[in-house]
Amino acid sequence: MTPNEMYEHQEPVEQEIHLRDYFQVILKRKTTVITFLVITFLTVLIATYTATPYYTASSQVLIERNESGGIDGRSYYRWDPEFLTTQFELIRSANVAHNVVKTLKLDTKYKHYFFQPKKEGFSTYLSDLKSSFKEFLSGLVSSDSDPIEKQSGGGLLSITSEPLTDADIIANIIKGGLSIKPVANTKTVHITYSDKHPAMAKLVANAIVQAYMDEILEIKLANSNYSLQWMTSKADEERKKLEGSELALQKYVRNNDLVTVENKLAVYPQRLGEFSSQLSKSQTELKEYEALYSQIKKLGENYDNIEMIPLFADNNVLQGLREKIFQVEQKIKDLSKKYGHKHPVMINAKAEYNLLIKEKKFEVNRIIESTRNSYELTKTKEKNLHELLAKTKSEMLDVNERFTQYSIMKREVDTSRVLYDALSSSIKKASVTEQSQDINIWVVKKASLPGAPSKPQKKRNLMLGLILGLFGGVGLAFFIEYLDNSVKDGKELEQRFGLTVLGTVEEFQGKDGTFLDTWLPDNLLSPVAESYRLIQSSLLLSTPDNPPKSILVTSLSPKEGKTTTTSNLAHILAQNGKKVLIIGCDLRRPRMHRVASIPNTHGLSNYLTGSRATHLIKTIKEDAIYLITAGDIPPNPAELLHSDRMRTLIKEMEKRYDYVLLDSPPVQRVTDSLTLSKLVDGTLLVVRSGKTTYDAMESGLRKFREIHSKILGIVVNGVKRQGNNDSGYYGYYDYYQKDEKEDDNA
Repeated sequence: MTPNEMYEHQEPVEQEIHLRDYFQVILKRKTTVITFLVITFLTVLIATYTATPYYTASSQVLIERNESGGIDGRSYYRWDPEFLTTQFELIRSANVAHNVVKTLKLDTKYKHYFFQPKKEGFSTYLSDLKSSFKEFLSGLVSSDSDPIEKQSGGGLLSITSEPLTDADIIANIIKGGLSIKPVANTKTVHITYSDKHPAMAKLVANAIVQAYMDEILEIKLANSNYSLQWMTSKADEERKKLEGSELALQKYVRNNDLVTVENKLAVYPQRLGEFSSQLSKSQTELKEYEALYSQIKKLGENYDNIEMIPLFADNNVLQGLREKIFQVEQKIKDLSKKYGHKHPVMINAKAEYNLLIKEKKFEVNRIIESTRNSYELTKTKEKNLHELLAKTKSEMLDVNERFTQYSIMKREVDTSRVLYDALSSSIKKASVTEQSQDINIWVVKKASLPGAPSKPQKKRNLMLGLILGLFGGVGLAFFIEYLDNSVKDGKELEQRFGLTVLGTVEEFQGKDGTFLDTWLPDNLLSPVAESYRLIQSSLLLSTPDNPPKSILVTSLSPKEGKTTTTSNLAHILAQNGKKVLIIGCDLRRPRMHRVASIPNTHGLSNYLTGSRATHLIKTIKEDAIYLITAGDIPPNPAELLHSDRMRTLIKEMEKRYDYVLLDSPPVQRVTDSLTLSKLVDGTLLVVRSGKTTYDAMESGLRKFREIHSKILGIVVNGVKRQGNNDSGYYGYYDYYQKDEKEDDNA
């Protein structure tokens, strides 16, 4: 599988990160880490030693809720997680701070402690700048929430901010220096105050506790007075409302005769149930009679079939008549054997038989008439029950409406009575417990005079500055490393793109302005030359069965070292007695002729435009390296390089020389390199460490894949050594350096 196919089918490899990788990043960015550490530490150091020392005085106070139930003597515990938080906010409130200012006369007697005359200097400039910045921020915040301002003649409410008094400013200073901290697993809290003067810190810390206790009493008294006034006025309103509701209810009961309304409401449901039951029973009987009468009418005068109906078949009279008729029939049958039809005995027997038949028919007609009467009666009964049920429902609805209105009015009376009784009870209870205290406060420890400043804490600040600077610098180093998307080394390239890295070349730092492409031919035993030998070996071994003869050397962007790589690789290949030809294919910005110090006359562009090939090939060094310069810059380089004449030239040069190297323009700028990659055995891609980005690599390789060009490998140029790394591509540097030192000492 070719390198291109390997890259196309390459699965993303999850790279395992080791601790040494993090260490290498820190070493690589050590300048950033040290710079951030020094700046941070110096900033903290200057801020700490130039800060004004503050003294802190602390008093300890017990704060608990009064759980006494009042006059009954019982105690009720209520868990309130917001109780202490609420008390802390009261201690920090503006009222408490103003009470401290008023009690201690801080705005008159001790005003000079808070308002000192300004001194001109850098600190004053910083203070003014800080104040201006705060005013600017407060202006931004308040501009969005300004109240309605009155325009001249606009008729709107005018609300303007008043300037702060000295008392307001001092109260704000006290709030800023105040700190409250609860003691764990207790009901006590530490109330601390910090100030530039230790005596003022002690004075204010004790005054805050007293002002807080006074504020609690003030809140209790104000709340009690307001509650009593409100409940008294509300009780009068509810009393009047109760009297009006009672009078309206009594009038309604009298006008609607609702004395026995509750008894009537109990009777109507019972009557409705009875009528409904009777109606259901009557409807069932009506259905039965209707079906029976319909069956009788259907049979007409067919008495034999009528007698088959259960009503007739089960009738006792008809059963007796049928038995008598049967007996007479048997008697006539027996007599007919002895007497003739006209015999008196036979005549009497037949007369008896006819009489029984008439009686049976009469009885059947009687039952039929009785059934019809019962049917008509049941129908009338069912109709009457319907009327009674409808009337009862109407009466019940009327009573319900009146009772509903009665219930509404009675409920209003009951509600008014309950509210009035509750308010009366609350007024009595509030009068009894008005002087009781809801919160118990005891001073456990008064504030004492502080002996040493509490801040700044120099050792802690310096240690925090050192730690913050160190970790911040390391974090900044990793952040910069994360943002750096350029190629670092060959190992990461192979893992990311699946292509072979043929070798790396250390960043060359020449003396006296020399460049690597002119320095290497005279230093073929240097470590840099060994880098190109490694590239040569990897290049020839990339396809051992059929090593490439024509090789395109290109890069993704300008100034990545493709021309230098072409020149140096040609010198390394020529060391083994091979004939190497370099063709300068960069027809836009040719440079190879400068490297070889040969005039750029009659070169490749002249040949491709139809000129003769006479003196086209020039010798660079000892008849082993030859060069075809780019020639004059043509107006259509891409068309010339894509011509059949260029293809023929490469094929012909492959026969005459062992290796043909093509120096081409960068891939990202023009399509010349892509065109030439289809005419050679393979392409050598040159990238520069710290400059070539992975995005550019991805874009360039995609272009080569789209035209199915063969990439022999990658050369990483300009690699910076990191520490004493003896592994991978860097080991041979130390090896050669040691040999050179030994030769110098020999």
